[in-house]
Amino acid sequence: MSSSSQRPDPPYRRIVTEIGARILTGDLRPGDRVPSVRQIAQRWGVAIATATKVIATLREEGLIEAKVGSGSVVKAQPDRKPPGGAGSPANPPPAGPAKRVLDRKHVLSTAIAIADTEGLDALTMRRLAAELGVGPMSLYRHVANKDDLVEQMADETFRESELPAAGPEGWRAKLELISRQEWELCRRHLWLPRAVSFTRPLLVPTMLTHTEWILRALDGLGLPMATRFQEALTLHRLVITVALSMADEAEAEQETGVPLALWRLEQRKRAGDLLHSGRYPLLATIQEETTSDLDGLFEYGLARHLDGFAVLLKDQARTRLGAR
Repeated sequence: MSSSSQRPDPPYRRIVTEIGARILTGDLRPGDRVPSVRQIAQRWGVAIATATKVIATLREEGLIEAKVGSGSVVKAQPDRKPPGGAGSPANPPPAGPAKRVLDRKHVLSTAIAIADTEGLDALTMRRLAAELGVGPMSLYRHVANKDDLVEQMADETFRESELPAAGPEGWRAKLELISRQEWELCRRHLWLPRAVSFTRPLLVPTMLTHTEWILRALDGLGLPMATRFQEALTLHRLVITVALSMADEAEAEQETGVPLALWRLEQRKRAGDLLHSGRYPLLATIQEETTSDLDGLFEYGLARHLDGFAVLLKDQARTRLGAR
């Protein structure tokens, strides 16, 4: 067959070849980020599914790897030949040992790793199947669809947080403990805040365990169960709200390749002109570190919320005494 009668490469393969060539010529060096799924879709004008296949293929060919906090980066020593050469889908290598049999835990751990490095939007059934080296239909033995997958991922993730049977002495110490544990979960898994809904909550055992633990922590305070439940939801919301800001920043950094520190440096002159114009004298006195300290913001919000809850408890106690 003449070259003129050959079918052109599909779009994903052309992009793989282009990015792969940049890697193999040293234009993209080990540890450098490669374009994210969303950047590929925008730059080459392809669908998200096509961009996802590009990333999956580059990984299959040993050119890139996932790195927590950075997305996909060039591997230190690519273990495959250039795209389109030996070892590519057009010229597959000799068959290796049989693939391992999938189980639920392996599916979930791989899905969590993808979401941790690339975000929840990048996680699709096709993307997960490519990472596992199986056909997408194989996944449906373990999960019904993506919603079910995310629900099981959240359940698995909350297992990392081991709550003590009784916990520390006093309601405040207990609520501080569980709030900080949830905050740490959200720091480790930036996709988790997006998976939690309060209007359509995920009914997963480990998350229900957290809510039950809070309700039990408020035993003996004379509060009606409705108030105790509202307090549990409010604590969850406090953690999730601040964690969403952290997730938004990680996503922005991954999409643009510009870390927050560098972005702030680039914005410093404009911010200085605004803040020192005399129109915002109080804002101008605030230290720059204060606005970017999300751990500090979380701790401040938690402390002030619990201060307010303590006032509620005193008011309830006075009401009960007055009714006697």
